[in-house]
Amino acid sequence: MKRVLLSIVAVLIGVGGVSAQEVKNVIYLIGDGMGLSSVSMMMVESGYETTIFDEADNVALQKTYSADNRITDSAASGTALATGYKTNNTYLGCTPDGKAVESLMDVAKRAGKATGVVVTTYLQHATPAAFYAHTQSRHNYEIITQQLVNSQIDVAIGGGMEYFRKVYGEEVREHVGGAGFTLAEEFSSVEQANGDSRLLALLADWEVGSNSGSYLADATREALRLLECRGGEEGFVLMVEGSLIDGMGHANDAKAQQAEMQGFMEAIEVAVAYAKEHDDTLVVVTSDHETGGLSIVSADANFNLSEQGVEYRWTTQGHSGVMIPIYLYGTGNEKINGIVENTDIAKRLMELID
Repeated sequence: MKRVLLSIVAVLIGVGGVSAQEVKNVIYLIGDGMGLSSVSMMMVESGYETTIFDEADNVALQKTYSADNRITDSAASGTALATGYKTNNTYLGCTPDGKAVESLMDVAKRAGKATGVVVTTYLQHATPAAFYAHTQSRHNYEIITQQLVNSQIDVAIGGGMEYFRKVYGEEVREHVGGAGFTLAEEFSSVEQANGDSRLLALLADWEVGSNSGSYLADATREALRLLECRGGEEGFVLMVEGSLIDGMGHANDAKAQQAEMQGFMEAIEVAVAYAKEHDDTLVVVTSDHETGGLSIVSADANFNLSEQGVEYRWTTQGHSGVMIPIYLYGTGNEKINGIVENTDIAKRLMELID
Protein backbone atom coordinates (compact mmCIF):
# COMPACT_ATOMS: atom_id res chain seq x y z
CA MET A 1 0.00 0.00 0.00
CA LYS A 2 2.83 2.37 0.83
CA ARG A 3 4.40 1.77 -2.57
CA VAL A 4 1.05 2.47 -4.27
CA LEU A 5 0.67 5.77 -2.39
CA LEU A 6 4.21 6.78 -3.28
CA SER A 7 3.50 5.99 -6.93
CA ILE A 8 0.34 8.14 -6.87
CA VAL A 9 2.26 11.02 -5.29
CA ALA A 10 4.97 10.70 -7.94
CA VAL A 11 2.37 10.81 -10.71
CA LEU A 12 0.72 13.87 -9.16
CA ILE A 13 4.07 15.62 -8.88
CA GLY A 14 4.77 14.79 -12.51
CA VAL A 15 1.43 16.18 -13.62
CA GLY A 16 2.05 19.29 -11.57
CA GLY A 17 5.45 19.68 -13.19
CA VAL A 18 3.91 19.62 -16.65
CA SER A 19 1.26 22.17 -15.69
CA ALA A 20 3.87 24.41 -14.09
CA GLN A 21 6.12 24.52 -17.18
CA GLU A 22 7.45 28.06 -17.47
CA VAL A 23 6.20 30.13 -20.40
CA LYS A 24 9.27 31.55 -22.08
CA ASN A 25 7.73 32.65 -25.39
CA VAL A 26 4.29 34.05 -26.22
CA ILE A 27 2.91 34.22 -29.77
CA TYR A 28 -0.23 36.34 -29.71
CA LEU A 29 -2.26 36.23 -32.92
CA ILE A 30 -5.15 38.66 -33.41
CA GLY A 31 -7.55 38.32 -36.32
CA ASP A 32 -8.91 41.85 -36.61
CA GLY A 33 -12.68 41.59 -37.09
CA MET A 34 -12.70 37.78 -36.82
CA GLY A 35 -15.76 36.39 -35.07
CA LEU A 36 -16.84 32.83 -34.40
CA SER A 37 -18.87 33.09 -37.60
CA SER A 38 -15.68 33.79 -39.56
CA VAL A 39 -14.11 30.66 -38.10
CA SER A 40 -17.29 28.70 -38.82
CA MET A 41 -17.28 29.94 -42.41
CA MET A 42 -13.81 28.48 -42.93
CA MET A 43 -15.01 25.15 -41.53
CA VAL A 44 -17.96 25.17 -43.94
CA GLU A 45 -15.70 26.07 -46.86
CA SER A 46 -13.28 23.25 -46.02
CA GLY A 47 -16.08 20.67 -45.98
CA TYR A 48 -15.63 20.34 -42.20
CA GLU A 49 -12.12 19.00 -42.52
CA THR A 50 -9.94 19.69 -39.49
CA THR A 51 -8.67 23.27 -39.35
CA ILE A 52 -6.00 24.78 -37.13
CA PHE A 53 -8.76 26.04 -34.83
CA ASP A 54 -9.90 22.45 -34.19
CA GLU A 55 -6.40 21.63 -32.93
CA ALA A 56 -6.53 24.06 -29.99
CA ASP A 57 -5.60 22.64 -26.59
CA ASN A 58 -8.08 24.95 -24.87
CA VAL A 59 -10.85 27.35 -25.89
CA ALA A 60 -12.40 30.32 -24.06
CA LEU A 61 -14.56 33.35 -24.82
CA GLN A 62 -13.93 37.07 -24.31
CA LYS A 63 -16.19 40.09 -23.91
CA THR A 64 -15.20 43.03 -26.09
CA TYR A 65 -17.08 46.17 -24.94
CA SER A 66 -15.01 49.31 -24.37
CA ALA A 67 -15.02 51.75 -21.45
CA ASP A 68 -17.45 54.12 -23.16
CA ASN A 69 -19.30 51.95 -25.66
CA ARG A 70 -21.02 48.57 -25.84
CA ILE A 71 -19.52 48.18 -29.32
CA THR A 72 -15.76 48.59 -29.31
CA ASP A 73 -13.44 49.91 -31.99
CA SER A 74 -10.00 48.42 -32.69
CA ALA A 75 -8.15 51.01 -30.63
CA ALA A 76 -10.01 50.35 -27.39
CA SER A 77 -10.06 46.58 -27.87
CA GLY A 78 -6.41 46.57 -28.95
CA THR A 79 -5.53 48.50 -25.81
CA ALA A 80 -7.43 45.98 -23.69
CA LEU A 81 -5.64 43.06 -25.37
CA ALA A 82 -2.24 44.76 -25.10
CA THR A 83 -2.39 46.42 -21.67
CA GLY A 84 -5.16 44.86 -19.60
CA TYR A 85 -7.04 48.18 -19.34
CA LYS A 86 -10.44 49.12 -20.71
CA THR A 87 -10.43 52.49 -22.45
CA ASN A 88 -12.59 54.69 -24.66
CA ASN A 89 -13.05 54.06 -28.35
CA THR A 90 -10.25 55.65 -30.42
CA TYR A 91 -7.85 55.73 -27.40
CA LEU A 92 -4.55 53.86 -27.64
CA GLY A 93 -2.39 52.69 -24.74
CA CYS A 94 -4.00 54.96 -22.19
CA THR A 95 -6.91 55.00 -19.76
CA PRO A 96 -10.06 57.12 -20.30
CA ASP A 97 -8.43 59.95 -18.34
CA GLY A 98 -5.43 59.91 -20.69
CA LYS A 99 -2.93 58.15 -18.40
CA ALA A 100 -0.41 56.07 -20.34
CA VAL A 101 -0.26 52.41 -19.30
CA GLU A 102 2.24 49.60 -19.78
CA SER A 103 1.70 47.07 -22.54
CA LEU A 104 2.61 43.41 -22.71
CA MET A 105 5.65 44.46 -24.73
CA ASP A 106 6.87 46.72 -21.91
CA VAL A 107 6.54 43.88 -19.40
CA ALA A 108 8.36 41.56 -21.80
CA LYS A 109 11.27 43.98 -22.21
CA ARG A 110 11.54 44.40 -18.46
CA ALA A 111 11.84 40.61 -18.24
CA GLY A 112 14.67 40.70 -20.78
CA LYS A 113 12.62 39.32 -23.67
CA ALA A 114 12.66 40.36 -27.31
CA THR A 115 9.46 41.79 -28.78
CA GLY A 116 7.93 41.86 -32.23
CA VAL A 117 4.91 42.93 -34.26
CA VAL A 118 3.83 41.57 -37.67
CA VAL A 119 0.80 42.90 -39.57
CA THR A 120 -0.78 43.00 -43.02
CA THR A 121 -1.82 46.64 -42.59
CA TYR A 122 0.36 49.64 -41.69
CA LEU A 123 2.28 49.40 -38.42
CA GLN A 124 0.63 52.58 -37.12
CA HIS A 125 -2.85 51.04 -37.32
CA ALA A 126 -4.90 50.71 -34.14
CA THR A 127 -4.18 47.11 -33.10
CA PRO A 128 -0.40 47.08 -33.54
CA ALA A 129 -0.11 50.62 -32.18
CA ALA A 130 -1.87 49.56 -28.98
CA PHE A 131 1.23 47.52 -28.15
CA TYR A 132 3.66 50.48 -28.21
CA ALA A 133 1.82 53.83 -28.51
CA HIS A 134 0.02 56.18 -26.10
CA THR A 135 -2.44 58.71 -27.52
CA GLN A 136 -6.06 59.69 -27.14
CA SER A 137 -6.67 59.38 -30.87
CA ARG A 138 -5.79 56.42 -33.06
CA HIS A 139 -5.69 58.90 -35.95
CA ASN A 140 -2.60 60.73 -34.64
CA TYR A 141 -0.54 58.77 -37.14
CA GLU A 142 2.50 61.04 -37.11
CA ILE A 143 2.73 60.89 -33.31
CA ILE A 144 2.25 57.11 -33.43
CA THR A 145 5.02 56.86 -36.03
CA GLN A 146 7.42 58.72 -33.75
CA GLN A 147 6.41 56.52 -30.82
CA LEU A 148 7.16 53.41 -32.89
CA VAL A 149 10.64 54.73 -33.69
CA ASN A 150 11.20 55.48 -29.99
CA SER A 151 9.73 52.18 -28.80
CA GLN A 152 11.63 49.12 -27.61
CA ILE A 153 10.15 46.83 -30.29
CA ASP A 154 12.86 44.56 -31.73
CA VAL A 155 11.15 43.41 -34.92
CA ALA A 156 8.32 45.23 -36.73
CA ILE A 157 7.09 44.00 -40.12
CA GLY A 158 4.24 45.59 -42.08
CA GLY A 159 3.35 48.67 -44.11
CA GLY A 160 3.23 52.37 -43.28
CA MET A 161 6.21 53.93 -45.05
CA GLU A 162 4.12 56.91 -46.15
CA TYR A 163 3.59 58.01 -42.55
CA PHE A 164 7.33 57.82 -41.98
CA ARG A 165 7.89 60.05 -45.00
CA LYS A 166 5.39 62.57 -43.62
CA VAL A 167 7.37 62.74 -40.37
CA TYR A 168 10.96 62.36 -41.59
CA GLY A 169 10.82 63.33 -45.26
CA GLU A 170 13.49 61.61 -47.33
CA GLU A 171 15.62 60.89 -44.24
CA VAL A 172 13.63 57.91 -42.96
CA ARG A 173 16.59 55.55 -43.02
CA GLU A 174 18.77 58.00 -41.09
CA HIS A 175 16.16 58.58 -38.38
CA VAL A 176 15.24 54.94 -37.82
CA GLY A 177 18.92 54.03 -37.96
CA GLY A 178 19.66 56.59 -35.27
CA ALA A 179 17.03 54.89 -33.10
CA GLY A 180 18.78 51.55 -33.52
CA PHE A 181 16.71 50.00 -36.32
CA THR A 182 17.89 48.48 -39.57
CA LEU A 183 15.37 49.48 -42.23
CA ALA A 184 14.10 46.87 -44.70
CA GLU A 185 11.93 47.87 -47.65
CA GLU A 186 11.82 44.47 -49.38
CA PHE A 187 10.90 41.10 -47.90
CA SER A 188 14.19 39.68 -49.18
CA SER A 189 15.96 42.05 -46.77
CA VAL A 190 13.92 40.58 -43.91
CA GLU A 191 15.03 37.10 -44.92
CA GLN A 192 18.66 38.24 -45.00
CA ALA A 193 18.56 39.89 -41.55
CA ASN A 194 20.52 38.03 -38.89
CA GLY A 195 19.04 39.46 -35.70
CA ASP A 196 22.16 41.41 -34.72
CA SER A 197 20.17 44.65 -34.80
CA ARG A 198 16.55 45.65 -34.41
CA LEU A 199 14.57 45.42 -37.64
CA LEU A 200 11.92 47.78 -39.00
CA ALA A 201 10.45 46.36 -42.22
CA LEU A 202 8.28 48.86 -44.08
CA LEU A 203 7.14 46.78 -47.02
CA ALA A 204 4.46 49.09 -48.42
CA ASP A 205 3.52 52.76 -48.42
CA TRP A 206 0.23 51.92 -46.73
CA GLU A 207 -1.00 48.35 -46.25
CA VAL A 208 0.92 45.28 -47.35
CA GLY A 209 -2.39 44.47 -49.02
CA SER A 210 -5.35 42.15 -49.18
CA ASN A 211 -5.16 38.59 -50.46
CA SER A 212 -1.40 38.67 -49.90
CA GLY A 213 -0.98 34.90 -50.10
CA SER A 214 1.68 33.45 -47.83
CA TYR A 215 2.98 36.84 -46.69
CA LEU A 216 1.67 36.68 -43.12
CA ALA A 217 2.90 33.12 -42.57
CA ASP A 218 6.30 33.94 -44.09
CA ALA A 219 6.63 37.13 -42.04
CA THR A 220 5.64 35.26 -38.88
CA ARG A 221 8.28 32.62 -39.58
CA GLU A 222 10.98 35.24 -40.14
CA ALA A 223 9.97 37.19 -37.04
CA LEU A 224 10.20 34.04 -34.93
CA ARG A 225 13.69 33.38 -36.29
CA LEU A 226 14.88 36.89 -35.53
CA LEU A 227 13.25 37.09 -32.10
CA GLU A 228 14.72 33.75 -31.12
CA CYS A 229 18.14 35.21 -31.90
CA ARG A 230 17.50 38.44 -30.03
CA GLY A 231 15.66 36.95 -27.05
CA GLY A 232 18.13 34.18 -26.36
CA GLU A 233 17.54 32.37 -23.10
CA GLU A 234 14.97 34.95 -21.96
CA GLY A 235 12.62 34.37 -24.88
CA PHE A 236 10.25 36.69 -26.73
CA VAL A 237 6.72 38.01 -27.22
CA LEU A 238 5.39 38.31 -30.77
CA MET A 239 2.04 39.84 -31.82
CA VAL A 240 0.77 38.87 -35.28
CA GLU A 241 -2.32 40.53 -36.74
CA GLY A 242 -4.46 39.30 -39.61
CA SER A 243 -5.39 42.92 -40.17
CA LEU A 244 -7.65 42.89 -43.21
CA ILE A 245 -10.21 40.32 -42.07
CA ASP A 246 -11.85 43.41 -40.60
CA GLY A 247 -11.90 45.37 -43.84
CA MET A 248 -13.61 42.53 -45.69
CA GLY A 249 -16.21 42.39 -42.94
CA HIS A 250 -16.84 46.12 -43.31
CA ALA A 251 -17.25 45.51 -47.05
CA ASN A 252 -19.59 42.55 -46.40
CA ASP A 253 -17.46 40.48 -48.78
CA ALA A 254 -17.45 36.83 -47.70
CA LYS A 255 -15.11 35.59 -50.43
CA ALA A 256 -12.55 38.29 -49.67
CA GLN A 257 -12.78 37.58 -45.94
CA GLN A 258 -12.14 33.91 -46.63
CA ALA A 259 -8.89 34.83 -48.37
CA GLU A 260 -7.81 36.95 -45.38
CA MET A 261 -8.82 34.19 -42.97
CA GLN A 262 -6.80 31.67 -44.96
CA GLY A 263 -3.68 33.82 -44.70
CA PHE A 264 -4.24 34.27 -40.98
CA MET A 265 -4.77 30.54 -40.45
CA GLU A 266 -1.48 29.81 -42.21
CA ALA A 267 0.26 32.18 -39.80
CA ILE A 268 -1.37 30.35 -36.88
CA GLU A 269 -0.07 27.08 -38.30
CA VAL A 270 3.47 28.49 -38.31
CA ALA A 271 3.07 29.59 -34.68
CA VAL A 272 1.62 26.27 -33.53
CA ALA A 273 4.35 24.32 -35.32
CA TYR A 274 6.91 26.45 -33.47
CA ALA A 275 5.18 25.76 -30.14
CA LYS A 276 5.22 22.02 -30.82
CA GLU A 277 8.99 22.19 -31.29
CA HIS A 278 9.50 24.47 -28.26
CA ASP A 279 7.69 23.25 -25.15
CA ASP A 280 8.12 26.61 -23.42
CA THR A 281 5.89 28.47 -25.90
CA LEU A 282 2.26 29.59 -25.54
CA VAL A 283 0.18 30.49 -28.59
CA VAL A 284 -2.94 32.63 -28.06
CA VAL A 285 -5.29 33.23 -30.99
CA THR A 286 -8.21 35.63 -30.70
CA SER A 287 -9.74 38.78 -32.19
CA ASP A 288 -10.39 42.35 -31.11
CA HIS A 289 -14.07 42.28 -32.16
CA GLU A 290 -16.38 40.86 -34.83
CA THR A 291 -17.06 42.93 -37.95
CA GLY A 292 -20.09 42.76 -40.21
CA GLY A 293 -22.46 40.73 -38.08
CA LEU A 294 -21.87 37.68 -40.27
CA SER A 295 -24.38 34.86 -40.03
CA ILE A 296 -24.42 31.47 -41.75
CA VAL A 297 -27.94 30.43 -42.71
CA SER A 298 -29.86 27.89 -44.72
CA ALA A 299 -30.50 28.96 -48.29
CA ASP A 300 -33.88 27.20 -48.23
CA ALA A 301 -36.35 26.92 -45.35
CA ASN A 302 -37.44 23.42 -46.45
CA PHE A 303 -35.62 21.13 -44.05
CA ASN A 304 -37.01 18.05 -45.78
CA LEU A 305 -34.38 18.57 -48.45
CA SER A 306 -31.16 16.60 -48.08
CA GLU A 307 -29.18 19.81 -48.67
CA GLN A 308 -30.67 23.29 -48.49
CA GLY A 309 -27.46 25.12 -49.28
CA VAL A 310 -25.72 27.76 -47.19
CA GLU A 311 -25.72 31.55 -47.43
CA TYR A 312 -23.45 34.06 -45.75
CA ARG A 313 -25.50 37.06 -44.68
CA TRP A 314 -24.26 40.31 -43.15
CA THR A 315 -26.24 42.46 -40.74
CA THR A 316 -24.05 45.58 -40.53
CA GLN A 317 -21.10 47.32 -42.12
CA GLY A 318 -19.81 48.14 -38.64
CA HIS A 319 -18.71 46.10 -35.66
CA SER A 320 -20.89 43.86 -33.50
CA GLY A 321 -20.93 43.16 -29.77
CA VAL A 322 -20.80 39.36 -29.80
CA MET A 323 -18.30 37.48 -27.66
CA ILE A 324 -15.08 36.40 -29.37
CA PRO A 325 -13.38 32.98 -29.22
CA ILE A 326 -9.91 32.47 -27.77
CA TYR A 327 -7.89 29.48 -28.96
CA LEU A 328 -4.87 28.39 -26.91
CA TYR A 329 -2.05 26.04 -27.82
CA GLY A 330 1.02 24.78 -26.00
CA THR A 331 2.48 25.51 -22.59
CA GLY A 332 0.19 27.45 -20.25
CA ASN A 333 -2.90 26.95 -22.40
CA GLU A 334 -4.90 26.17 -19.26
CA LYS A 335 -4.30 29.63 -17.79
CA ILE A 336 -7.18 31.27 -19.68
CA ASN A 337 -10.56 29.62 -19.20
CA GLY A 338 -14.27 30.21 -19.44
CA ILE A 339 -15.78 33.60 -20.24
CA VAL A 340 -13.33 36.43 -19.57
CA GLU A 341 -12.97 40.15 -20.13
CA ASN A 342 -10.69 41.06 -23.03
CA THR A 343 -8.48 42.76 -20.44
CA ASP A 344 -7.96 39.44 -18.64
CA ILE A 345 -5.97 38.02 -21.55
CA ALA A 346 -3.23 40.65 -21.29
CA LYS A 347 -3.22 40.47 -17.49
CA ARG A 348 -2.68 36.72 -17.49
CA LEU A 349 0.00 36.85 -20.16
CA MET A 350 1.83 39.51 -18.15
CA GLU A 351 1.67 37.30 -15.07
CA LEU A 352 3.13 34.39 -17.03
CA ILE A 353 6.15 36.30 -18.37
CA ASP A 354 6.89 38.86 -15.64
